[in-house]
Amino acid sequence: MATLKVTGLCGSLRRESYNLKLMNEAVRLFGDCSFTQPDIRFAVFDEDIEKDTGIPPEVQAAADAIAQADAVIIASPEYNQSISGVLKNALDWISRTEGSPWLRKPVAIMSANAGRAGGARGQYALRLCMTPFRPLMVPGPEVMVAGPAKEFDEHGRLQNDHYEKSLADLMTELRRAAEA
Repeated sequence: MATLKVTGLCGSLRRESYNLKLMNEAVRLFGDCSFTQPDIRFAVFDEDIEKDTGIPPEVQAAADAIAQADAVIIASPEYNQSISGVLKNALDWISRTEGSPWLRKPVAIMSANAGRAGGARGQYALRLCMTPFRPLMVPGPEVMVAGPAKEFDEHGRLQNDHYEKSLADLMTELRRAAEA
């Protein structure tokens, strides 16, 4: 079988983002794949931009990466009981592209968040945001890393066996869905 293509979206822009570390761990545990992470630092969605100049090239590149992927990983913190603004903006822009890049695409979501729930409400909000796109959301296991500052080592590797096992199991399910 050909090497699977995986695209990742990270809802945090921080250089030392725990969600970026979590996504990188997910890719490692997914195993052999071709991984790409499009930059989602898009201009704020504005229909006037779309009307005047069309879909920005960076948005189209992200949509194409999703469309060409066999699976997608989304890691995002919870901001104010929802998803991050940068991720919502990316979803809004990508929804305006031709075709349906998310349609029946296997998607696994995860979060690392300072709160005790590890981003549970953010994941719920993300599932709601994804519903109109009709992806194949991998149902679990849920991966919500609470208090991530103590859960990653200096190399960005998970130190907690529970979180690593849950993430490995989620990646096994994502791989199965991508190979189906």
